Amino acid sequence: MQPNRLKIGGRVDRTQPLNFSFNGTDYQGFKGDTLASALIANDVNIVARSFKLHRPRGIVGSGAEESNAIMQIGTGALTEPNPRATQVKLVEGLTAYSTKGWPNLTFDVGEINDLLGRVFTAGFYYKTFMFPKFLWRFYERFIRNSAGFGFAPNEPDPECYEKINTHCDVLIAGAGPAGLMAALAAARTGARVIIADEQDEPGGTLLSTTELINQKPASEWLKHVIEELMAFDDVTILSQSTVFGYFDNNFLTIAERCSNPNVRQKLWRVRARQVVLAQGAFERPLAFCNNDRPGVMLASAVSTYINRYGVMPGKNAVIFTNNDSAYQCALDIVGQGGIVEAIVDSRNGGARKMLADSVKRAGITVMTGHIICDVSGRSRVSAVHVARWHGNQEATVSASVQISCDLLAISGGWSPAVHLHSQAGGRNSWNSTLHCFVPGESVQNSISTGAGAGKWLLADCLADGRDAGQRAARQCGLDVTEMTVPKTEIKSMNELEPLWRVPATKSINLCGKQFLDFQNDTSVADVKQAVAEGYENVEHVKRYTSLGFGTDQGKLGNINGMGVLAMCLGVPIEQVGTTTFRPCYTPTTFGCFAGEAVRELYEPVRKTAIHEWHEAINAPMEVVGQWLRPWYFPKENETLHESVARECLATRNSLGVMDASTLGKIYVEGPDAVKFLNRIYTHDVAKMKVGTCAYGITLGEDGMVKDDGVMARLEENLFYLTTTTGGAASAMAWLEYWLQTEWPDLEVYVTSVTDQYSTIAVVGPNSRRLLEKMNCDIDLNQEKFPFMTVRDVTLSGFKVQLFRVSFSGELAFEINVDSQFAFEIWEKVIEKGAEFDITPYGTETMHVLRAEKGFVIVGQDTDGSITPVDLKMKWLLARNKDFLGKRSLARPDSVRADRKQLVGLLSVDSTTVLTEGMQLINSIPGDKITAEAPVPMLGHVTSAYDSACLGHPIALALLQGGHKRMGDAIVACDSSGMFVAVKVVSSVFYDPKGARQNV
Repeated sequence: MQPNRLKIGGRVDRTQPLNFSFNGTDYQGFKGDTLASALIANDVNIVARSFKLHRPRGIVGSGAEESNAIMQIGTGALTEPNPRATQVKLVEGLTAYSTKGWPNLTFDVGEINDLLGRVFTAGFYYKTFMFPKFLWRFYERFIRNSAGFGFAPNEPDPECYEKINTHCDVLIAGAGPAGLMAALAAARTGARVIIADEQDEPGGTLLSTTELINQKPASEWLKHVIEELMAFDDVTILSQSTVFGYFDNNFLTIAERCSNPNVRQKLWRVRARQVVLAQGAFERPLAFCNNDRPGVMLASAVSTYINRYGVMPGKNAVIFTNNDSAYQCALDIVGQGGIVEAIVDSRNGGARKMLADSVKRAGITVMTGHIICDVSGRSRVSAVHVARWHGNQEATVSASVQISCDLLAISGGWSPAVHLHSQAGGRNSWNSTLHCFVPGESVQNSISTGAGAGKWLLADCLADGRDAGQRAARQCGLDVTEMTVPKTEIKSMNELEPLWRVPATKSINLCGKQFLDFQNDTSVADVKQAVAEGYENVEHVKRYTSLGFGTDQGKLGNINGMGVLAMCLGVPIEQVGTTTFRPCYTPTTFGCFAGEAVRELYEPVRKTAIHEWHEAINAPMEVVGQWLRPWYFPKENETLHESVARECLATRNSLGVMDASTLGKIYVEGPDAVKFLNRIYTHDVAKMKVGTCAYGITLGEDGMVKDDGVMARLEENLFYLTTTTGGAASAMAWLEYWLQTEWPDLEVYVTSVTDQYSTIAVVGPNSRRLLEKMNCDIDLNQEKFPFMTVRDVTLSGFKVQLFRVSFSGELAFEINVDSQFAFEIWEKVIEKGAEFDITPYGTETMHVLRAEKGFVIVGQDTDGSITPVDLKMKWLLARNKDFLGKRSLARPDSVRADRKQLVGLLSVDSTTVLTEGMQLINSIPGDKITAEAPVPMLGHVTSAYDSACLGHPIALALLQGGHKRMGDAIVACDSSGMFVAVKVVSSVFYDPKGARQNV
């Protein structure tokens, strides 16, 4: 049933067969297989079609570097797009589909693109799909559909995902030989260690090597190391876990694919004192003609499939290499009964003597000083063409020998996995001996080790891993004891010969495609064309040719591409440099990022301490900044409009009460609190006296209004700030940003107390009488407790902070109380206020009351492009000090006469209520005043309400040059064709002198 499965060998469990399907055909593998190894075992040659040319593609690698075998796994809500077959653990009943090929993978009509290959060159999309513009949407759909990547499910994901936050002394990325030695060295010092590896078991190359450690199979040493590590209480071993992101301050993220049936994936967010990067290296392919044919594989991958999975990828193999490592692949094939027709080595000297002798004893022909310039076969390699190599990568060669085979194992050298090192901010340097980029100096507390640092020999990896683990432990302040390194067999390697592009029998424009990036069909010719068209920077070439743009992010082809680019430019490869490595190291699911934050847990639901009271009387709720706030309080069958009108009139005429607990509340204290706040806020904070309040605004660096609120000076160096409900988190982050990054010398402490305190606003002419009935222990009259002050008082036996502020324009007080007592205080207010027909009101009434007074809501009446002057708040801008955004207010754009400015609007008919978002124009289209369409938009309506108190509708708007247009008649219109004549008036509709709030 599995024609390519070896009868013995590997780490699979042949007693546990697993059934799976690929493209509707049933197959069988074993426990321990990946989908890739199971497909190879079943002699499935073609697993994909290429991106642009739809060429048949087979499996080329065995891990994260795989660029061809991109699958759609599962069906329905459980389907997952684009995992690599090499990283998909085989389970019973697994279903997999290729993502490209119509009507099927074997016969794909899109293969016509291959015949048109000269058309689909670098920059094809940029040059072709520019015109006509009305077809852009069609082009986009066409390109996306032809790309051949998977699709996300339409149904809700039924699986569970988790997140975990943790700390450790040493985090080790990679559980290969270097990573395991580092973990062992650190663990023996007592360090808290986390070691994570993307494979389903620790070991890395030890799982597939035939090299001995301490004269025993490497698997035995591996077993003992794992047992010792598991015995430590402070060591966590994570398998099937990819460290995919390295961020500031040694913060790393790990995506764990869980075996727990109740959890699909888990996101680990780790803060580590020290990090050891032991991610290993990627074997590079070689760029020769038709190097993408199924049956062309990396030599290390062939060894892995043989030694780890017990699978022989081909019956007759040829090896093509420029370094020593591929010789072991030949020995692995022969050792399991396979046939190696020849080893083609571009180097004249060949491999080191020990390997050369071993190959000679195995009866394998070695052709040194030769190259493979082309392969025959389409759905599978059938032969290779071998030519003499003279050292000129730009020249043409003559094919001299054709060798029949069905497997070509290639090795162009190795490239350290420098991705996490680069994400952490580290630079990479070119090693002219190893011919690869290796990690340079670390910017954060990290150490690169093993193959990830350019150590190719197992002995060097083990020794380097030990040193890295001990160094990390020392950096954590732990004592390190002597630790010996296990003995291995291979002590040296001959130097590789860099071979970025293998010469062909014809010129580059006539020969078959020499692919650099298999996933994006980027060839040597594409890079040459990009250079010819003026692209020289590696980042520009990447974008123009799509080199490294795929889901593998250039793990296979980027270095070869940079080598070809260096050849074309005539500069050393180190001068070309590398492209930018960004998270994620490998594709990571949205489910992993989301964790438990899905469905009802997608966003936290925040409730005030008084929420149960609102809920008990069936007040409709609206979400504001994650808080559930009462929208309005209907009686019997009242509509929203009727309820709001009643609440407004009751508040203006007698007494209203509102739960304002959702306001952001922040303590700012410390010796430098005044200096800090004076830089943040526009008014002069230093002039505030203890016990007074001030309305304040903050600006962005661009001078635009960012947030507003009331500030109270409670003590000489203690301030209490309030912010908008929706802006509480961003306001806190804004303060912390400046303290931590720009002014760390200031001794200031910022604490959010939004949840700790609740706020109850009592509003209206009878609000003072209510507080007196609650046995307030201070005199509340205007002289003793004036507007914009704060006092510590006792109300009904509760100690509270009482603010004399108003967001309605009425006499008002805000009771600030510990949230654990808020419900009781609220009930006392309702009880004592019954005499005054107290009326609770919600957010809609609050909006009407504040709009009547012309009070703005940041984010509704502003849009990120409004200055304080536009809002007629120039009085808030202190002249005697600097503050954030002040210089930007003097920019020419900030003082334009035609800036959008806050105004009031009244409907000419005194009955029509405008709609928020309506556009403002000078006249109705078609009117004689209008010269031609399109009609210039002068602004828009930001707030609009029907005012029961005033007896007519009102609106606030942003209007170009609005402050100088008082009394002008303009028109408000919307997309439905509604046109309303309006008059520009002051934004203050009610009690313009503020007499009512100052009584």
